[in-house]
Amino acid sequence: MDPSARSPRSTSPTSPTSPTSPTRRTRRRATAAAVVAAAALLAGACSSGSSSDSASVSPQVNAGGGTGESGGWADCPEPCSFESDSRGEGGSGVETGSVESYDETSGAGPATTITATASGDGPVAPEARVQVTAGSVDDNDDWDEYLLYRQGFDALGLPVDRIPVEGRQVLTVTDGDGRPVLGAGVEVRDGSGAVVASLRTYADGRALFHPPMGVDPSSQQRPRYTATVTKGAASEEVELSAETRSYDIRLDATAEAAPVALDVVFLIDTTGSMGDEIDRLKANITSMSEKISALPAAPEVRYGMTLYRDRGDLFETRTFDLTEDQGAFSAALDEVQADGGGDTPEDLNAGLRDALDKQSWRGDDAVKLVFVVADAPPHLDYADSTSYARTVVDAAARGIKILPIGASGLDPQGEYVMRQLAQVTLGRFVFLTYGVDGASPGDSTPMSVERDQYSVLPLDELVVQLVADELEPLRR
Repeated sequence: MDPSARSPRSTSPTSPTSPTSPTRRTRRRATAAAVVAAAALLAGACSSGSSSDSASVSPQVNAGGGTGESGGWADCPEPCSFESDSRGEGGSGVETGSVESYDETSGAGPATTITATASGDGPVAPEARVQVTAGSVDDNDDWDEYLLYRQGFDALGLPVDRIPVEGRQVLTVTDGDGRPVLGAGVEVRDGSGAVVASLRTYADGRALFHPPMGVDPSSQQRPRYTATVTKGAASEEVELSAETRSYDIRLDATAEAAPVALDVVFLIDTTGSMGDEIDRLKANITSMSEKISALPAAPEVRYGMTLYRDRGDLFETRTFDLTEDQGAFSAALDEVQADGGGDTPEDLNAGLRDALDKQSWRGDDAVKLVFVVADAPPHLDYADSTSYARTVVDAAARGIKILPIGASGLDPQGEYVMRQLAQVTLGRFVFLTYGVDGASPGDSTPMSVERDQYSVLPLDELVVQLVADELEPLRR
């Protein structure tokens, strides 16, 4: 379908609450708690399948870069502090609020109310679970709708860093048996031989090339490119033309044997608006942990996190390096508190850059995921900041997939940025869903998506499902 043949949808959300209402604050707290609970859940799955004393990874495993060590705060001396001494400056400080927990089986009414504080002093009921529901969209699968969405956003005139994607080409690399090749390198050159893109295939064997849409001034034709695909000693060369949008490339490469190496990093906005329940990291989701540990791919999992706030806060970013040690990861999560912020945008640019550069990512044969949890767009007015648009291109070059989770209060500008991060790296954009009151679990969302584009799951289950979907192509 020609996107220009349809009028763009409005991208303006209709939020039932004001930005400062108690309902919105409650939803933000619930989001933070549920997402971090999902992180703890995933880490629990990691520990259930590995020895508790395997707390380090050899330097050879860490060939992908990073600090060269496994686990531990890369940029914060112990004990790591997260709460500023001055409560009212630069953020919201400590808030106290109550969060309603919903009965998962019936979906009706609040089952439990839990009161907590950002300092962690409030009572926490381990058996209670905050129910947060979510949906997700894959903009690469629904390409025409995504282009329409971009047109509608352009009409709003909101500032973002542009990433030209209209000429997208999909390269799918398989081995001699037709199985997807993870970690194949793709180098794209123009007619002069200059490298214009470096890519790395994901677990399903795909990589995206986004050529410019313009024409050569001398020939008045779209440029042609050559892609060289390599994996080990195997190599293939493919001529790319503007008229062809997808390529299937067969490579004489050997698929890696199980188990699959899986690195998962949570990139979390920890400013005050994300809620004072980031301390509440204990979750009783045993059945979900069992599902993760029983995935057919039997992954060897490591978890890490990068936190960010904004300039002028206690810190801009902090990184806990990837580790196999679930206990160390959970203990680090227990230290985290929400504080700071003040204006709407936060320093997502710095957080995303550090999530790529300060983590000890494994090499090309590992599945590498970043879950971005945020409720605000990045600052675009920091002249010395590395733009997210540049960093996401680096992520695609390294085979790191980004799966943004838009928390409550995410505005149209923030949604657009999150969807850019997901689209370029072949990820999915995750968003919260609500009932008719705008606070309880339900199936509607203020994001710019149609109801028939997504299904609804509890957020923690959706995160686990996304991990399972990513590993599915690697089943042998």
